[in-house]
Amino acid sequence: MKLTRIAIATVAIATTLSLTACGSDNNSGSSAAPTGAGASGSLKASGSSAQKNAMADWINSFQTANPGATIDYQANGSGAGVQDFNNSQTDFAGSDSPLKPEEATAAATRCSGNNAIDIPMVGGAIALAYNIDGVDSLVLDPKTAAAIFTGAITKWNDPAIAALNSGVTLPNATIATFHRSDSSGTTDNFTKWLIATTPSTYTLAGGKDWVAPGGQGAKGSDGVASSIATTKNSIGYVELSFVQTQKLKAAKIDNGGGAVEATSDAAAKTIAAATVSGTGNDLSLTIDRTVKDGASYPIVLVTYEITCEKGLAAAQSALVKSFLTFTASDEAQSALSSAGYVPITGDLLTKVRAAVAAIS
Repeated sequence: MKLTRIAIATVAIATTLSLTACGSDNNSGSSAAPTGAGASGSLKASGSSAQKNAMADWINSFQTANPGATIDYQANGSGAGVQDFNNSQTDFAGSDSPLKPEEATAAATRCSGNNAIDIPMVGGAIALAYNIDGVDSLVLDPKTAAAIFTGAITKWNDPAIAALNSGVTLPNATIATFHRSDSSGTTDNFTKWLIATTPSTYTLAGGKDWVAPGGQGAKGSDGVASSIATTKNSIGYVELSFVQTQKLKAAKIDNGGGAVEATSDAAAKTIAAATVSGTGNDLSLTIDRTVKDGASYPIVLVTYEITCEKGLAAAQSALVKSFLTFTASDEAQSALSSAGYVPITGDLLTKVRAAVAAIS
Protein backbone atom coordinates (compact mmCIF):
# COMPACT_ATOMS: atom_id res chain seq x y z
CA MET A 1 0.00 0.00 0.00
CA LYS A 2 1.28 3.43 -0.83
CA LEU A 3 0.05 5.99 1.67
CA THR A 4 -1.68 8.71 -0.30
CA ARG A 5 -2.54 12.31 0.54
CA ILE A 6 -6.33 12.25 0.46
CA ALA A 7 -8.92 14.89 1.12
CA ILE A 8 -6.36 17.47 2.21
CA ALA A 9 -8.61 20.28 1.08
CA THR A 10 -11.56 18.69 2.82
CA VAL A 11 -9.55 18.20 5.99
CA ALA A 12 -8.57 21.85 5.93
CA ILE A 13 -12.21 22.84 5.79
CA ALA A 14 -13.62 20.38 8.33
CA THR A 15 -12.20 18.76 11.40
CA THR A 16 -14.11 15.56 10.82
CA LEU A 17 -12.95 12.80 8.53
CA SER A 18 -16.01 10.88 7.52
CA LEU A 19 -15.04 8.10 5.18
CA THR A 20 -16.72 4.79 4.51
CA ALA A 21 -14.82 1.68 5.36
CA CYS A 22 -15.37 -1.94 6.21
CA GLY A 23 -13.11 -4.73 7.31
CA SER A 24 -13.10 -8.46 7.81
CA ASP A 25 -13.70 -9.88 11.25
CA ASN A 26 -10.16 -11.22 11.16
CA ASN A 27 -9.02 -11.77 14.72
CA SER A 28 -5.59 -13.18 13.95
CA GLY A 29 -3.75 -9.85 14.10
CA SER A 30 -2.02 -10.79 10.86
CA SER A 31 -0.40 -8.30 8.48
CA ALA A 32 -2.91 -8.87 5.72
CA ALA A 33 -4.81 -5.92 4.31
CA PRO A 34 -8.56 -5.83 5.04
CA THR A 35 -10.49 -8.21 2.81
CA GLY A 36 -14.08 -7.03 3.15
CA ALA A 37 -15.50 -10.21 4.62
CA GLY A 38 -18.86 -8.73 5.42
CA ALA A 39 -18.31 -6.42 8.37
CA SER A 40 -20.86 -3.63 8.47
CA GLY A 41 -22.00 -0.80 10.66
CA SER A 42 -20.39 2.44 11.75
CA LEU A 43 -17.77 3.69 14.17
CA LYS A 44 -17.17 7.06 15.72
CA ALA A 45 -13.73 8.05 16.98
CA SER A 46 -11.99 11.26 17.93
CA GLY A 47 -8.83 12.63 19.46
CA SER A 48 -5.22 13.21 18.44
CA SER A 49 -4.74 15.71 15.65
CA ALA A 50 -1.10 14.58 15.38
CA GLN A 51 -2.23 11.36 13.71
CA LYS A 52 -4.83 13.13 11.57
CA ASN A 53 -2.99 12.62 8.26
CA ALA A 54 -2.21 8.98 9.04
CA MET A 55 -5.79 8.27 10.08
CA ALA A 56 -7.16 9.91 6.93
CA ASP A 57 -4.99 7.72 4.70
CA TRP A 58 -5.72 4.58 6.69
CA ILE A 59 -9.46 5.14 6.52
CA ASN A 60 -9.21 5.82 2.80
CA SER A 61 -7.24 2.62 2.18
CA PHE A 62 -9.60 0.62 4.39
CA GLN A 63 -12.52 2.05 2.43
CA THR A 64 -11.03 1.15 -0.92
CA ALA A 65 -10.55 -2.47 0.09
CA ASN A 66 -13.70 -2.82 2.19
CA PRO A 67 -16.81 -0.85 1.23
CA GLY A 68 -19.71 -1.15 3.61
CA ALA A 69 -19.10 0.41 7.00
CA THR A 70 -18.50 3.99 8.12
CA ILE A 71 -15.63 5.28 10.23
CA ASP A 72 -15.86 8.88 11.37
CA TYR A 73 -12.67 10.25 12.99
CA GLN A 74 -12.77 13.78 14.38
CA ALA A 75 -9.31 15.24 15.07
CA ASN A 76 -10.32 17.40 18.03
CA GLY A 77 -7.25 16.87 20.24
CA SER A 78 -6.17 14.13 22.63
CA GLY A 79 -7.91 15.58 25.67
CA ALA A 80 -11.25 15.89 23.91
CA GLY A 81 -10.83 12.43 22.39
CA VAL A 82 -10.38 10.75 25.77
CA GLN A 83 -13.32 12.71 27.16
CA ASP A 84 -15.53 11.72 24.22
CA PHE A 85 -14.62 8.06 24.68
CA ASN A 86 -15.20 8.07 28.43
CA ASN A 87 -18.56 9.76 27.86
CA SER A 88 -19.54 6.90 25.51
CA GLN A 89 -19.72 9.23 22.52
CA THR A 90 -17.11 7.30 20.52
CA ASP A 91 -15.89 3.73 20.06
CA PHE A 92 -12.19 4.49 20.30
CA ALA A 93 -10.03 7.50 21.05
CA GLY A 94 -6.71 8.65 19.65
CA SER A 95 -4.40 10.13 22.27
CA ASP A 96 -0.74 11.12 22.19
CA SER A 97 -0.54 10.26 25.89
CA PRO A 98 -1.77 7.10 27.61
CA LEU A 99 -4.69 7.22 30.00
CA LYS A 100 -4.01 8.84 33.36
CA PRO A 101 -5.22 6.86 36.41
CA GLU A 102 -8.36 8.96 36.80
CA GLU A 103 -9.08 8.66 33.06
CA ALA A 104 -8.56 4.89 33.21
CA THR A 105 -11.08 4.67 36.06
CA ALA A 106 -13.65 6.55 34.00
CA ALA A 107 -12.82 4.40 30.98
CA ALA A 108 -13.45 1.22 32.97
CA THR A 109 -16.93 2.48 33.79
CA ARG A 110 -17.50 3.26 30.10
CA CYS A 111 -16.30 -0.28 29.25
CA SER A 112 -18.92 -1.88 31.52
CA GLY A 113 -16.43 -2.63 34.25
CA ASN A 114 -13.68 -3.85 31.92
CA ASN A 115 -10.30 -2.29 31.21
CA ALA A 116 -9.68 0.19 28.44
CA ILE A 117 -6.31 -0.40 26.79
CA ASP A 118 -3.71 1.96 25.30
CA ILE A 119 -2.52 0.56 21.97
CA PRO A 120 0.45 2.42 20.41
CA MET A 121 -0.22 2.75 16.70
CA VAL A 122 1.58 5.84 15.32
CA GLY A 123 4.94 7.30 16.26
CA GLY A 124 6.14 10.77 15.41
CA ALA A 125 8.70 13.50 15.88
CA ILE A 126 7.55 16.75 17.44
CA ALA A 127 9.32 19.37 15.37
CA LEU A 128 10.13 22.91 16.44
CA ALA A 129 8.95 24.45 13.18
CA TYR A 130 10.01 28.00 12.38
CA ASN A 131 9.53 30.72 9.80
CA ILE A 132 12.54 33.06 9.54
CA ASP A 133 13.48 34.59 6.21
CA GLY A 134 17.00 33.63 5.14
CA VAL A 135 17.53 31.07 7.93
CA ASP A 136 17.63 27.62 6.40
CA SER A 137 19.33 25.89 9.32
CA LEU A 138 18.66 26.45 13.01
CA VAL A 139 19.95 24.59 16.07
CA LEU A 140 18.28 24.75 19.47
CA ASP A 141 18.97 22.94 22.72
CA PRO A 142 16.56 22.28 25.58
CA LYS A 143 17.59 25.37 27.55
CA THR A 144 17.11 27.81 24.64
CA ALA A 145 13.85 26.16 23.61
CA ALA A 146 12.52 26.42 27.16
CA ALA A 147 13.58 30.08 27.35
CA ILE A 148 11.90 30.86 24.01
CA PHE A 149 8.60 29.24 24.93
CA THR A 150 8.48 30.79 28.41
CA GLY A 151 9.30 34.27 27.10
CA ALA A 152 12.76 34.53 28.70
CA ILE A 153 14.29 34.84 25.22
CA THR A 154 12.36 37.25 22.98
CA LYS A 155 14.69 38.04 20.06
CA TRP A 156 16.04 35.71 17.39
CA ASN A 157 19.54 37.18 17.65
CA ASP A 158 19.72 36.56 21.39
CA PRO A 159 23.28 35.54 22.36
CA ALA A 160 22.12 32.12 23.59
CA ILE A 161 20.62 31.26 20.17
CA ALA A 162 23.55 32.83 18.30
CA ALA A 163 26.02 30.68 20.25
CA LEU A 164 24.35 27.56 18.91
CA ASN A 165 24.27 28.86 15.32
CA SER A 166 27.74 30.07 14.39
CA GLY A 167 27.79 31.56 10.88
CA VAL A 168 24.01 32.00 10.73
CA THR A 169 22.67 35.54 10.40
CA LEU A 170 19.81 35.79 12.87
CA PRO A 171 17.47 38.79 12.64
CA ASN A 172 16.95 41.34 15.36
CA ALA A 173 13.29 40.39 15.35
CA THR A 174 10.80 39.55 18.06
CA ILE A 175 10.03 35.86 18.30
CA ALA A 176 6.38 34.91 17.82
CA THR A 177 5.65 31.60 19.57
CA PHE A 178 2.69 29.34 18.87
CA HIS A 179 1.31 26.65 21.15
CA ARG A 180 -1.76 24.45 21.15
CA SER A 181 -4.90 26.16 22.40
CA ASP A 182 -6.74 22.85 22.86
CA SER A 183 -5.98 20.03 25.28
CA SER A 184 -3.24 18.19 23.43
CA GLY A 185 -1.02 15.15 23.77
CA THR A 186 1.51 16.99 21.64
CA THR A 187 1.72 19.65 24.35
CA ASP A 188 2.03 16.92 26.98
CA ASN A 189 4.94 15.26 25.19
CA PHE A 190 6.70 18.55 24.38
CA THR A 191 6.53 19.73 27.98
CA LYS A 192 7.68 16.30 29.21
CA TRP A 193 10.83 16.81 27.12
CA LEU A 194 11.37 20.30 28.54
CA ILE A 195 10.85 19.12 32.13
CA ALA A 196 13.12 16.10 31.69
CA THR A 197 15.99 17.97 30.03
CA THR A 198 15.94 21.44 31.58
CA PRO A 199 13.96 21.49 34.83
CA SER A 200 15.80 24.57 36.08
CA THR A 201 14.64 26.61 33.05
CA TYR A 202 11.20 25.12 32.43
CA THR A 203 9.75 25.15 35.93
CA LEU A 204 6.09 25.02 34.94
CA ALA A 205 3.70 22.10 35.10
CA GLY A 206 3.43 19.70 32.19
CA GLY A 207 0.25 18.12 30.89
CA LYS A 208 -2.08 18.42 27.93
CA ASP A 209 -2.92 22.09 28.51
CA TRP A 210 -0.34 24.79 27.76
CA VAL A 211 0.35 26.91 30.85
CA ALA A 212 3.40 29.04 29.97
CA PRO A 213 2.71 32.77 29.73
CA GLY A 214 2.62 34.62 26.44
CA GLY A 215 2.60 33.25 22.94
CA GLN A 216 -0.39 32.61 20.74
CA GLY A 217 -2.65 29.57 20.76
CA ALA A 218 -3.87 27.68 17.71
CA LYS A 219 -6.21 24.72 17.57
CA GLY A 220 -4.89 21.37 16.40
CA SER A 221 -1.61 20.42 14.81
CA ASP A 222 -2.81 21.83 11.49
CA GLY A 223 -3.75 25.11 13.18
CA VAL A 224 -0.29 25.53 14.70
CA ALA A 225 1.41 24.63 11.41
CA SER A 226 -0.76 27.05 9.44
CA SER A 227 -0.07 29.85 11.93
CA ILE A 228 3.68 29.37 11.64
CA ALA A 229 3.48 29.26 7.85
CA THR A 230 1.73 32.64 7.74
CA THR A 231 3.67 34.44 10.50
CA LYS A 232 7.22 35.70 9.95
CA ASN A 233 9.78 35.15 12.73
CA SER A 234 7.60 32.52 14.35
CA ILE A 235 8.20 29.14 15.97
CA GLY A 236 5.94 26.43 17.35
CA TYR A 237 5.85 22.74 18.20
CA VAL A 238 4.02 20.48 15.79
CA GLU A 239 4.12 16.89 14.57
CA LEU A 240 6.55 16.36 11.70
CA SER A 241 3.87 15.30 9.21
CA PHE A 242 2.42 18.82 9.34
CA VAL A 243 5.86 20.35 8.79
CA GLN A 244 5.96 18.42 5.54
CA THR A 245 2.45 19.31 4.40
CA GLN A 246 3.02 23.02 5.15
CA LYS A 247 6.59 22.95 3.73
CA LEU A 248 8.01 24.41 6.93
CA LYS A 249 11.56 24.32 8.29
CA ALA A 250 12.36 22.53 11.54
CA ALA A 251 15.14 23.21 14.01
CA LYS A 252 17.77 20.59 14.77
CA ILE A 253 17.80 19.65 18.45
CA ASP A 254 20.99 19.23 20.48
CA ASN A 255 20.12 17.19 23.56
CA GLY A 256 23.78 17.09 24.56
CA GLY A 257 25.14 14.67 22.01
CA GLY A 258 25.09 16.87 18.90
CA ALA A 259 22.42 18.49 16.76
CA VAL A 260 19.88 15.99 15.39
CA GLU A 261 17.50 16.71 12.52
CA ALA A 262 13.79 16.05 13.00
CA THR A 263 13.27 12.99 10.79
CA SER A 264 11.18 9.86 11.05
CA ASP A 265 14.31 7.69 11.18
CA ALA A 266 15.89 9.71 14.01
CA ALA A 267 12.64 9.72 15.99
CA ALA A 268 12.25 5.98 15.43
CA LYS A 269 15.50 5.36 17.31
CA THR A 270 14.13 7.08 20.41
CA ILE A 271 10.76 5.33 20.18
CA ALA A 272 12.40 1.93 19.64
CA ALA A 273 14.18 2.31 22.98
CA ALA A 274 10.92 2.94 24.87
CA THR A 275 9.80 0.39 27.43
CA VAL A 276 6.29 -0.90 28.07
CA SER A 277 5.06 0.33 31.45
CA GLY A 278 1.49 -0.93 31.12
CA THR A 279 0.30 -4.37 32.19
CA GLY A 280 -1.41 -7.08 30.20
CA ASN A 281 -2.67 -5.74 26.89
CA ASP A 282 -2.28 -2.13 28.01
CA LEU A 283 0.84 -1.00 26.16
CA SER A 284 1.51 2.45 27.57
CA LEU A 285 5.17 3.34 27.08
CA THR A 286 7.94 5.07 29.01
CA ILE A 287 10.18 7.13 26.73
CA ASP A 288 13.69 8.37 27.55
CA ARG A 289 13.53 12.04 26.57
CA THR A 290 17.09 12.76 27.75
CA VAL A 291 18.76 10.56 25.12
CA LYS A 292 22.12 11.99 24.00
CA ASP A 293 23.45 9.55 21.40
CA GLY A 294 23.63 12.13 18.60
CA ALA A 295 21.50 10.04 16.26
CA SER A 296 18.19 9.89 18.12
CA TYR A 297 15.76 12.79 17.84
CA PRO A 298 14.55 13.34 21.40
CA ILE A 299 11.19 15.16 21.09
CA VAL A 300 8.79 12.38 20.16
CA LEU A 301 5.28 11.19 20.75
CA VAL A 302 3.39 7.96 20.34
CA THR A 303 -0.29 8.07 19.49
CA TYR A 304 -2.38 5.41 21.19
CA GLU A 305 -5.71 4.08 20.00
CA ILE A 306 -7.71 3.66 23.21
CA THR A 307 -10.66 1.31 23.34
CA CYS A 308 -12.35 -1.29 25.54
CA GLU A 309 -10.59 -4.62 25.74
CA LYS A 310 -14.07 -5.94 26.43
CA GLY A 311 -17.34 -4.13 26.92
CA LEU A 312 -18.20 -2.49 23.59
CA ALA A 313 -21.37 -3.56 21.84
CA ALA A 314 -20.65 -6.63 19.71
CA ALA A 315 -20.99 -4.85 16.36
CA GLN A 316 -18.77 -1.98 17.46
CA SER A 317 -16.18 -4.31 18.96
CA ALA A 318 -15.95 -6.35 15.75
CA LEU A 319 -15.46 -3.30 13.56
CA VAL A 320 -12.95 -1.64 15.91
CA LYS A 321 -11.02 -4.90 15.95
CA SER A 322 -11.12 -5.21 12.18
CA PHE A 323 -9.95 -1.63 11.59
CA LEU A 324 -7.14 -1.79 14.16
CA THR A 325 -6.03 -5.14 12.78
CA PHE A 326 -5.50 -3.31 9.51
CA THR A 327 -3.75 -0.29 11.03
CA ALA A 328 -1.35 -2.68 12.79
CA SER A 329 -0.59 -4.56 9.56
CA ASP A 330 2.83 -4.52 7.91
CA GLU A 331 1.28 -2.77 4.94
CA ALA A 332 -0.32 0.06 6.93
CA GLN A 333 2.64 0.56 9.25
CA SER A 334 5.30 0.52 6.54
CA ALA A 335 3.50 3.31 4.71
CA LEU A 336 3.79 5.75 7.62
CA SER A 337 7.37 6.90 7.07
CA SER A 338 6.72 8.60 3.75
CA ALA A 339 4.03 10.72 5.43
CA GLY A 340 6.36 11.94 8.19
CA TYR A 341 5.40 9.39 10.84
CA VAL A 342 7.23 6.58 12.61
CA PRO A 343 5.92 3.01 12.25
CA ILE A 344 5.60 0.64 15.18
CA THR A 345 8.02 -2.24 14.65
CA GLY A 346 9.61 -5.33 16.19
CA ASP A 347 8.50 -6.82 19.49
CA LEU A 348 6.27 -3.86 20.23
CA LEU A 349 4.30 -4.41 17.03
CA THR A 350 3.87 -8.07 17.98
CA LYS A 351 2.41 -6.94 21.31
CA VAL A 352 0.18 -4.42 19.54
CA ARG A 353 -1.27 -7.15 17.35
CA ALA A 354 -1.85 -9.38 20.37
CA ALA A 355 -3.66 -6.53 22.15
CA VAL A 356 -5.88 -5.91 19.12
CA ALA A 357 -6.63 -9.64 18.86
CA ALA A 358 -7.79 -9.61 22.48
CA ILE A 359 -10.56 -7.08 21.79
CA SER A 360 -13.94 -8.78 22.16
